[in-house]
Amino acid sequence: MTAPKEPLNSPARGEKARLSRELVLSTALELVDREGLDALTMRRLGQQLGRDPMSLYRYAANRAALLDGVSELVLNELAIFPEDPDWQAQLRRIAHDLRLLALRHPNVVPLLVTRPLSTPLGLRPLGTLRPLEQILALLIDAGFAAEDALHVYRAYYGFLYGHILNELQEFVVDPDENEALLRLGLHRLPVKDFPRLRALAPVLADYDGAAELDQGIDILLSGLAARLSGPGKPAGEALG
Repeated sequence: MTAPKEPLNSPARGEKARLSRELVLSTALELVDREGLDALTMRRLGQQLGRDPMSLYRYAANRAALLDGVSELVLNELAIFPEDPDWQAQLRRIAHDLRLLALRHPNVVPLLVTRPLSTPLGLRPLGTLRPLEQILALLIDAGFAAEDALHVYRAYYGFLYGHILNELQEFVVDPDENEALLRLGLHRLPVKDFPRLRALAPVLADYDGAAELDQGIDILLSGLAARLSGPGKPAGEALG
């Protein structure tokens, strides 16, 4: 007879971990990483912790608060140094770190992208606003006007999340198939309607997320640098 599985984060046999917000959220994140967002409920989380679900409401008022807490926990893994004078190197590093963070927690990415849409900016969890505040500080210190820094942030994160979602959606139909056209399922597309997409099969099959990210960041940063240092244009007018 197989012994029952112990809950995630379970203490040594005979002991019971003392509940804390950190333990509750870290266990919630493990559950989401393993089984997806739909698996995260107070009842299921209570089972994982070996506790009555009612005891969890002291640390998260409801499921929405749990989701917010998971978002904060993941974003806390993202290190940003707003005092770094090399703003371009900092933005490039943040981009790669965020990509790796998304690859570690792919089930949380939809939460990071879509959940803020349902909450006014000032009512969002403080931990989810930290990257915005720190990147604004980085850009303003680099010479961008405050309003322009906000535009840059929006373009930057729009590009990053778009890239991350695209990379996570890369789908291999048959990993054992050597022919790229067949492996990606592109052979199903009508030749006359999708000649360019079918022709790109070898490139699509050789997708390198880190390299693709660098290419996009190169384009974005070169444009921002040109606008910031354009002849005769003060920083505050550069992005107008």
